[in-house]
Amino acid sequence: MPSQRPRRFTFLLLDRFTMLPFTAAIEPLRLANRASGQTLYEWRLVGPSGDVATCSNGTRVLLDGGLEDEAPPGRDEVVIVCGGTDIAREATRPVLSWLRRQARGGARIGAVCTGAWILAEAGLLEGRKATIHWENHDGFAEAFPGVDPYRSVFVQDGNRLTAAGGTSSIDLMLHLIAEDHGDQIAADVADQMLHTAIRTEQDRQRLSIPTRIGVRHPRLAAVIARMEANLEEPISPAQLAQDAGMSTRQLERLFRRYLNRSPKRYYMETRLARARNLLMQTEMSIIEIALASGFSSPSHFSKCYRAQYGSTPYRERGTSAPRGKEAPRGKDSLTSVNQTLTC
Repeated sequence: MPSQRPRRFTFLLLDRFTMLPFTAAIEPLRLANRASGQTLYEWRLVGPSGDVATCSNGTRVLLDGGLEDEAPPGRDEVVIVCGGTDIAREATRPVLSWLRRQARGGARIGAVCTGAWILAEAGLLEGRKATIHWENHDGFAEAFPGVDPYRSVFVQDGNRLTAAGGTSSIDLMLHLIAEDHGDQIAADVADQMLHTAIRTEQDRQRLSIPTRIGVRHPRLAAVIARMEANLEEPISPAQLAQDAGMSTRQLERLFRRYLNRSPKRYYMETRLARARNLLMQTEMSIIEIALASGFSSPSHFSKCYRAQYGSTPYRERGTSAPRGKEAPRGKDSLTSVNQTLTC
């Protein structure tokens, strides 16, 4: 049975928030009201500016108020932080203080997309399970060791709610609607949204490895899964081949046939992609990023990074390399990708 009064959601829209996760969170509430013929949910939009929030695609959204305008929350209220790009910049003192006040007042606190980063900065995810968009997962795990990061589409840990972004907000909200008012209303909302498969906390964010690489080969997928699980301490091609029940030469042929590159080069590219995410999303030092991505020295890391991306890690971040650490400049320094990625 529906509760006597509507449950209120407060959406905190941070600057450069991502529109899709926000709209995917608010629309199920509207459709739940429509499906039930009652006002089951109400919502407000707030933000640091108090008047307008600008999302990452440039669209501007009118707010109902600022952080100072919000009355203390009730225990049946839910606060959802909507994050987006450059999320670390949005962890300002007013935002963090406001969130802590909401939590002390008894509200359930949640986040969509990169909003989990702000909850973690506020100390509201310490010792909790949480999820964040897969692109931010590595940086999140490194920045907040006290949080237990999952790669699920959404996670509920007590009164903390996190959804990874994109359409995962739909699944989180359907889960909450079902908790509040039963599976039938949640199913009606899903039908209205043409959301044909309602995902659970057990569903992972990313496509399966065979779908991502466009190849359905069990042993190749198994080797890639081992690579992705061992980026900090890379496994040798010989060991990967042995564990997969094939020779090193067979493994080499398998990668070249389906992915047009050697296992070593594919592994290197995967490690560099992780390093790039850490470089852009965290304040970790270059040395720390190198070690977290399986490189034994900053100079080797810088050399491989430059070959892959055309710039050194120091330049990408806009800082200066320690003396003697950056690869030498000049036409010979841009070693070909094939040569560098096999070193």
